[in-house]
Amino acid sequence: MRIATFKLNGQRHVGQVSADGHHVTAFALTAEQAQHGAQPIIDAMTAGHALPALAGAPHDITHVHLEAPLPVPRRNLWCVGRNYHAHAKELQASVFKDSNTDTQAWPIVFTKVPECVVGPTDDVHLPGAAVSEQIDYEAELAVVIGKGGKNISQADAMNHVFGYTVVNDVTARDVQMRHQQWDMGKSFDTFCPMGPWLVTADEVDGRNTRVRCWVNGELRQDGPTENMIFDIPTLIETISRGITLYPGDIIATGTPAGVGMGLNPPRYIAKGDVIRVEIDGVGSIENRFV
Repeated sequence: MRIATFKLNGQRHVGQVSADGHHVTAFALTAEQAQHGAQPIIDAMTAGHALPALAGAPHDITHVHLEAPLPVPRRNLWCVGRNYHAHAKELQASVFKDSNTDTQAWPIVFTKVPECVVGPTDDVHLPGAAVSEQIDYEAELAVVIGKGGKNISQADAMNHVFGYTVVNDVTARDVQMRHQQWDMGKSFDTFCPMGPWLVTADEVDGRNTRVRCWVNGELRQDGPTENMIFDIPTLIETISRGITLYPGDIIATGTPAGVGMGLNPPRYIAKGDVIRVEIDGVGSIENRFV
């Protein structure tokens, strides 16, 4: 199932996307429930409850404004750094060269604040040179947790995956370096485009798909998720150690090689750039930077 959050005539709805991706039909949710996007659907399905009924006629997907499937995440997004072998290698030659490069030891985990989430076609706002001059893109597969838990084992981890969506983990590299931790440089307003919808885990296996990114039509990133250093079960086991995960929690699983910082010379995002991220079996997002 593909679950989309969308606006129609100024009102937020949550709906089921047709198999061909051309139409979306709203669930019968209250306006208050719909404010949380797909969260009430995740909660219902995880608890084994019946889904809300579909209400009204299908809408042409091009006639609605798609939002992030979870436009107001319940808490910070979990994110993983340097989780593809080639990406870790390309950053060893960058300003990260003096940092710990033992990428095989433990996953690098940081967070992004919920307020940075925007929709799959929304503009991303560059902060201005006085704040940052090194804005970068990171195409990523995001895991959405269904069944919650703490100290989840690798063997059981995939039973806790509700589904997947696409994110661009936009990053202010100079801010990331300046503070020697990553949350601030990752959390600027609009720095997490997400969408176009949430695909349930019975339709796609995040361990076996492909992540690609184009900048102004130029393919920059192209990596299979099998090339992750730490696979999805390992990430869930690691993040849930002593920390309870809840339905609707989001884990961005890292980006393949080809980010702007890793190029020689580096090529950061400029005003007017359009960045498209596509993941096989999930969908694509495309955002203009303004």
